[in-house]
Amino acid sequence: MSDNLWGYQPTSGHTAGADLTGFSVEATDGSIGKVDKHSDEVGSAYIVVDTGVWIFGKSVLLPAGTVKGIDTEHRTIFVDLTKDQIKDSPEFDKHKHAGDPGYHAQVGTYYDSYRI
Repeated sequence: MSDNLWGYQPTSGHTAGADLTGFSVEATDGSIGKVDKHSDEVGSAYIVVDTGVWIFGKSVLLPAGTVKGIDTEHRTIFVDLTKDQIKDSPEFDKHKHAGDPGYHAQVGTYYDSYRI
């Protein structure tokens, strides 16, 4: 993961302004869903993943620093987390949490615990 949890790793292949909506998202141990929304905001970049039937329609917010690679040709994002780590993350409600700094702090604390 990136030193800056809320910024893309320089080696991720991310291009500022690129539309990641609809990209598949792969954890270290398998597919978790598709990007529903994303933000390139400096210091607060993230992707929101619609997990579909995998976690029964749950959406998860993943800080950009968890992204280890982006394959634009195959429209796939690879994150440096397991499916269980993502499944156990703080629940995301797009109507309440999108711009909530308290929620971002909660998510940051959760994912900071998995930094190497």
